[in-house]
Amino acid sequence: MRLAIFENIMTPGGHEVEFDRILVEEFRALGHEVEFYVPQNFSFQFDYQTPVTRLKGDAVTYTNSRGLKKIFSAAKREVNRQRWYSQLADAQKNFDALIVPTSTYRYLRALNHSALKKISVPLIFILHGINPTEAPKFLAAAENLADNKNIKPVVLTFTDNIFGQRRENIFTIYPPTYTARDLKVAPKISAAGEVLKVGFFGQYRREKNLRGLLEVFLRGNYTRRVELQVQGSTMHAEDSDDFENIIRQYGGDERLSFLHKGLIGAQWQRAILGVDALLMPYSAPRYRYHWGGMLFTAIGFGKPVVASDDMNPEVFELYRVGETFHSGNLDDLARVLEKFINDFDKNFPTYSKNLSAAGEDFSPVNFVRRLEKIIRQ
Repeated sequence: MRLAIFENIMTPGGHEVEFDRILVEEFRALGHEVEFYVPQNFSFQFDYQTPVTRLKGDAVTYTNSRGLKKIFSAAKREVNRQRWYSQLADAQKNFDALIVPTSTYRYLRALNHSALKKISVPLIFILHGINPTEAPKFLAAAENLADNKNIKPVVLTFTDNIFGQRRENIFTIYPPTYTARDLKVAPKISAAGEVLKVGFFGQYRREKNLRGLLEVFLRGNYTRRVELQVQGSTMHAEDSDDFENIIRQYGGDERLSFLHKGLIGAQWQRAILGVDALLMPYSAPRYRYHWGGMLFTAIGFGKPVVASDDMNPEVFELYRVGETFHSGNLDDLARVLEKFINDFDKNFPTYSKNLSAAGEDFSPVNFVRRLEKIIRQ
């Protein structure tokens, strides 16, 4: 098949970039052709070695956008979305299916005012989770599009329903793991007696409560040497300032290292492979409904985790890929983290077995095969 990917979200890096890479490389491996359709000002953070068609209308970034400026940006994006939809409708003879890799109910709602609503090839909208507030809007938008069987919303989730509700034109599939695509090496785990390296990686936001984690880590009573590596990319000025303040406050402790920088491709993979385990102590209700990019990085890289119990609990019910603590409870985090580090060597064979099984279940190739099946239905 000739597959078109319509990408319009510009980020400084991170999981959105890697998610597009999964689509491109895994679909190609299955024998399909892939081409990007992007806004005229779109800037790629990674070279996908893929043909690109540029659409009239600028992409809008929400980086450092707040208040009225964010409202204006959202309105501008809606106007441009209609322009992009019109051009994609005109271009549909050039592809056999169209994929929108990161969508919301707004993408579906906007179709009602566009010729793209009557597209003659499969149109896949991928939604990376639905929260309770969004669910009624999403279900209503999907119902309005039910007459066109080519429009197929796909929700990345661990259930076969949306809060107990099903629709014939809504599809649910597991999300994919992120893997070391550029570094074809087996995960290395520090041997007993060596320094155990644990990492707190990804996009830094104040809600992730890094200070709480650092205080918990530093007061732990460990039976082996341990080091915490902290890496963070920031999208907003207030998050950047907060992260820099943390580095100044804690940077003098030899048990800690910090990197305030976005990592992409081989750099990112090398950083993940350089630690023995990953910590995800952040807590928020949305983690129950949106799959955790760092959790699925840990699974793909074979790294055990410590995570809050609101981080995709269905995954931990299926696979013991690490340990969980009560969301928002720093005392419980301290207890779990200390036990996780001190019992790491004893429990690693169990973690490793479950990480391998989860990695197969949620593998990128299985994800793309599931998408391929939906496209062909």
